Amino acid sequence: MGHKKILFTVIIFSALILLSACAASGPDKAVAAFWQALVTKDSAQVSSLSCAAYEPEAQTTLESFNAVETKLKDLSCSVISQEDDTASVSCSGSIIATYGSEDMTIDLAARTYTAKKEGGDWRMCGAE
Repeated sequence: MGHKKILFTVIIFSALILLSACAASGPDKAVAAFWQALVTKDSAQVSSLSCAAYEPEAQTTLESFNAVETKLKDLSCSVISQEDDTASVSCSGSIIATYGSEDMTIDLAARTYTAKKEGGDWRMCGAE
């Protein structure tokens, strides 16, 4: 019985390590994960995926979405350029914000986003 418990613990621990390594491994994935966290209104994830300088603005944006229903449509992000720990990322897709019966579409392709590596992880640092 003890061996099964140890094996189960090792399997769970290994799975968690693999999942955390896949979470946001590149600048494009970090920016995409940031938009997903914003739309699902996950404050902890928004903070975790924001660079330190951008976090206050990211939280303000999140607060502005609290009064509306949000959904992400056709999100795709890719790295345009990367130099050392800084990258430019373009995204396609949109955020649909619904208030009552009115929809507002936010085109994510309208801007280029900056991602920086902080603490070993890529993070969203706003728009260029």
